[in-house]
Order: sequence, then C-alpha cells, then structure tokens
Amino acid sequence: MGERRTTGQALVDGLLAHSVDTVFGLPGVQTYALFDALGERSAEITLVSARHEQACAYMALGYAQSSGRTGVCTVVPGPGILNAAAGLLTAAGTGTPVVCLTSDVPTAYAGKGMGHLHEMPDQLATVRSFVKWAETVRHPAQAPALLAEAFARAASGRPGPVVLQTPWDILGMVAEVPAPRVQPPEPPPPVDEPAVRAAADLLAEARNPMIMIGSGARHAGAEIRALAELLGAPVVAQRGGRGVLRDDDPYAFTGAAGFARWADTDVLLMLGTRGELTWFRWPERTPGPRLVSIDIDPRQHVWRAPAVAVTADTRDAAAALVRLLRDAGDQAPRGADPGERQAENPATAGPRASRAAQFAAVKARFRADVASRLRPHADYLAAIRAALPEDGYFVEEISQVGFASLFAFPVYAPRHFVTAGHQGTLGFGFPTALGVKAAHRDRPVVSVTGDGGFLFGAAELATAVQHGLGVVTVVFDNSAYGNVKADQDRLFGREVGSVLRNPDFVALAQAFGADGLRVESPDGLRDVVAGALATGRPTVVHVPMPLDPAVTPWTYLTPVAGPD
Repeated sequence: MGERRTTGQALVDGLLAHSVDTVFGLPGVQTYALFDALGERSAEITLVSARHEQACAYMALGYAQSSGRTGVCTVVPGPGILNAAAGLLTAAGTGTPVVCLTSDVPTAYAGKGMGHLHEMPDQLATVRSFVKWAETVRHPAQAPALLAEAFARAASGRPGPVVLQTPWDILGMVAEVPAPRVQPPEPPPPVDEPAVRAAADLLAEARNPMIMIGSGARHAGAEIRALAELLGAPVVAQRGGRGVLRDDDPYAFTGAAGFARWADTDVLLMLGTRGELTWFRWPERTPGPRLVSIDIDPRQHVWRAPAVAVTADTRDAAAALVRLLRDAGDQAPRGADPGERQAENPATAGPRASRAAQFAAVKARFRADVASRLRPHADYLAAIRAALPEDGYFVEEISQVGFASLFAFPVYAPRHFVTAGHQGTLGFGFPTALGVKAAHRDRPVVSVTGDGGFLFGAAELATAVQHGLGVVTVVFDNSAYGNVKADQDRLFGREVGSVLRNPDFVALAQAFGADGLRVESPDGLRDVVAGALATGRPTVVHVPMPLDPAVTPWTYLTPVAGPD
C-alpha cells in the first residue's frame, strides 16, 4: 500500500530520493501544488526563485555542468516552457543533464484548442523536438516511476535535458502513491575489442597523431594523459574539454594553439567531441588525417565517416587503448634507440621519445603571439586568472572577451570552464554562473560577459542578492553587440541594430543591492576581482572596452594559417 500524496508531493519525494538539493523555478498557477510541496520540504531542498523562466533553465545548466550532477528546474507550461527552451537547448548542445518539470492545461481541455491559459497545440511534441525525452504524468501513482525514468534518461548515454509535464488538475490530485524509486542510468555499451584494437593499430602507425577531446571526455583525464604520452600526441580542447588536462601540461592545447600541429597530423583520435575545429574552424585539408572516432553516441560516427568507430564510454575506450599500446610497446624489439625503431616501424616502436619539450615550445610561442597581438583581451583575462584561485569556476559568454577565453584563459580542472558549447546562446553566461554558484557556494565564481549579453538577464541580479549567490560578473562594455557590429562594418560598411545605449552598470548593480565597481585597466581588474571574491557578495565590475575591429579573437578561432 502506498501513502496518500498529491502528485506535487510525490514529485518532490522523488527529487529527494535522487539527492536533489536545489531546484531553480518560477511559480505560476498551474504549478502551485508542486511549489507548495517544495515549501513543505524547504529544510531539505532549496528553491532558487528566478525572475525569468529562461534563467531557471540556465541556472540548472550551470549547476549540472559544473558539478556533474543533474540540474532541476521548474516552469509553467506554454510561454514558460518556451522561455526555458533556450537553456534546455544549450543543455542538449553541451551534453548536460537537466530535468525540467512543467505543467499543462487541465486534462478536460487537452487537445481541444479552446484557448485555455498557456495552452499550446501540442506541448509534448514541441519539446520532444529538442530534448532527449519527454512524458506526461496522468495520475499521482505514475509520478515515482516517471520521475525516476526522467533522471535515468537525462544521465544515460550522451547526457542531456528531459521534460516531465503534469496537467494542472493532476498536480494537486491526491491518491495512493508508491514509494519513490531511483532508476540507474543505462550502462555504457561494452568496448568492442576488435574495433578498439583496430584503433590502437592505426594510432601506433601514426607519426604525428592528435587527440581531440570534448565534454564527453571530462571524466577520462588520467587515461587521456597516458595516451598523449604513449603516442606523443597533443590533446586539443576547444570548449567542453578544457581542463581535462591542466593547461600548464605540455600536452594540453587549446583549440587555437592546437592548429599549429594540424598540418602535420596524420591520424586524429576524437574522444567525446563533435570535432567542430576540423570541419568548421580550421581550413579543410585534402586529404585529411585518418580518423578514429570514440563516442558514446553512435550517431556521431555517421557523418564523420571515420576509419575506425568505437561506440563506448570514452574512459573505458581510452583505458583499452592504453592497455593495447603498452602491450605492443612491451613486445617491441629491444637494443635500438626508440626514435630509430619508431622511424623504421612505428607500430612496433615501443615507447616514443617524449615530445613534452617540443610541445611546450609550440605553446610558449602561441602564448607570446596572443599576448602581443590580442590586447587588451589577453591582459584582462590574465588579470582574472591571477585573481581567481585554481579551484574557482569561470563562465564564458558570447562576447569578444568570452571568445578570447576559449584559448587565452588557462583552465586547470574539468568542469571549471563553463560553456554554452556550439549553441552560442547570447546572454546565457550570467544566469548560468548563478547556477554554478548555487552548486558550489564555497568556491569563487567569475562570469565574463559583454554589455549586450549581460542585459539579457540583468534582472537576475535580484535573484543573486535574494539568494546570496556571490558571483563576480565582469561586464566588458563596447556599447554594441560587438561581434555583430564588427562583421557588419566589414561586410556591408555600416552597422544596423548592433549599436547599443547602455545604463550605468555600477548604479544598476547597486540598485539591486549588489556591489558595483568600475575599472579601466587590467591591473585594476585583478585587484577589484580579488577584492570582490573576498567579500562573497554579488558584484558587477564594469570595464569600458571600446571595439577595435583590428584586434579580434577570430584571428585565432578561424585561422587561415598558423600563428606567426
């Protein structure tokens, strides 16, 4: 026999069974029963109430991406779920597990098109077009099983967002409900031994292999580092893979720095990444390198047409590669110099000569080039890095400095560089950073943004103050959608809709009860950020930074040749 509960209570019981400690939400009449149930359990679960549904989803994104745990948000149906869609789409793009709880019109009105409050023609079909899974709770007794399935689906395979909707009248319905249940995610597929052996053979034959990693490799740092040394291969990360290897490791390359090794690459090992650099950012090579694709999502192999495809968890597959390559090295002939054996027959060469010094020199030349040519972007990012401890979190944004941070901001641990991935959702950064802070209240969090992107979610300053989310947000102000303006001027000789009139950002922050400060130099920024982090208070730092089209991160993000 189950306990008599409302559906809202059953859902909250299930959240607690999944160890959820924070929910990001905005209440409305259709979700009153759910929010009342959250209120009943407020000692066990924190509700962070936002000022816009989009921010609810972004906060859940930041919570999940930075912690590895599933983020949870709740919004009203119709316009509420559509407002949240940008954050859910970003979660899909970045492989981030998010569970979104929403409602729907009462069951008596479903599908009738009568114009009930917040009615959509087919809400479930709409969200299913961009999330991993979506379903409807039609009776309180279904809530435990469907919520457990939602969490399992969000975390299985390539992680991503899911939606569970409950009609307005069902959320408050009382019935006997089974006990909460937890359904584990689907186990990853076993490593295909013949496929991974073929991958090992191809990599062992390579003279200049490259490893490219994405967010799907965040948990495989030790195995990837071992592979890099065994193969003498640079490990290149554009966004989600930043920090899997520390940036001060000679084998760790940003996407921009790694381009220097691209022309010589004969075999490319892609681990948990879509490989945007190879088909979008870097110039096409004909013929290109032979490709080994390792991804838990088999769909990623279809369009890549790799020489070898392995559908598996990246850590499992990388560990298998390390074992096979080491076994091959142990069986290699002895008595000759490793470098000479490698030149004669790379497949039986055994341990390769270290390329650490060679790679460190390549990286040093790249850093020097960026430091001299990309100013003040690189100087401001260096100032933030100096103020932010290694265990602090950095949230990028679609802005000139945000773009530069992809390669000019050192990262020392996975999940500490929080990103919108390929979605490039303008305005995601500040609310996402609030979610990061909610997950790591004892860690410093810095968000960088442009003036245009920051104003997408500036109302969430109220949320930051209300809930004590002490994010330090650095607003680089060029009075424009800077990237758009630069492109318009270059392509058309005029700007249209890209020049902005901005508020006084310092006064704006102070009006919400946050701290507001202004600086005009990298040294000043370093000191102000360090001081703001020490206070633990929500802080906006305004940095005027006029747009200079001649100084752009795109020189490095879409190169036509290697750095000078």
